[in-house]
Amino acid sequence: MILPRWYALVLPTYLAGLLALDTQVSLRVQLVLGALTFLVLAAALLPLAPLVRAQTIGVVFFATVGEVTGSLVWGVYHYRLHNLPLFIPPAHGLVFLSGVALVRSVRPRAVVWAAAIGATAWGIAGLTVLPRLDVAGALGVPLLLIFLWRSRSRATYAGVFLVVAAVELYGTSIGTWRWATTLPGLGVPDGNPPSGVASGYVWFDVMALLVAPWLVYVAGGTVKPKLSAFSGALRSSIRRREPIGTISASGASSRASVT
Repeated sequence: MILPRWYALVLPTYLAGLLALDTQVSLRVQLVLGALTFLVLAAALLPLAPLVRAQTIGVVFFATVGEVTGSLVWGVYHYRLHNLPLFIPPAHGLVFLSGVALVRSVRPRAVVWAAAIGATAWGIAGLTVLPRLDVAGALGVPLLLIFLWRSRSRATYAGVFLVVAAVELYGTSIGTWRWATTLPGLGVPDGNPPSGVASGYVWFDVMALLVAPWLVYVAGGTVKPKLSAFSGALRSSIRRREPIGTISASGASSRASVT
């Protein structure tokens, strides 16, 4: 099933309101916002194909692991109440769906070029003209550029990058979260937000696209994934063979999900 184009507008609008509201509420209300966001994600997933649902759930899982590691354990950034808000995991799923819907709404090639140029310009600005030196962020930009160049799912990564970049700039500007001036324990200067943070989301998407076909198969799907090893799936995911705009089913050559 094709992802509705209006997701590209409605879901980011919800996220913008959610982040703004979070800056004004207590922990108790924040928990309510978390429950509401899980319901919004469930409603957004309801009309979608099983593979897209599995991809989104995979993004939520891997992004949550990244949030716990980056915020609570490492302390690279922290939220307003110095916790991990309950709405953050499902919000990652909404970000992913927004990025995919964006690719459906705009020419995929234009989205890819916008992401590549935007990431490159942001990384250079962080090393030259931005108020905070952003060495750590600039290190993440080449990762995104590699996937935008070689991956068969590059349009998806580009769309998600643009949505994440907007959410990061917005969230940090209103104080929902804040990035440390340097990477704890390393002393590498970091931006607020760092340019490479949106590029880092590529890894969440890569992992989710790899495991999604297996989740569908385990849940009773009819198509068994052809790749049995992570290394084979990763090699397949970065081969440049399919047209821009395809979400690959873990490296399978057919378009088994969203175009």
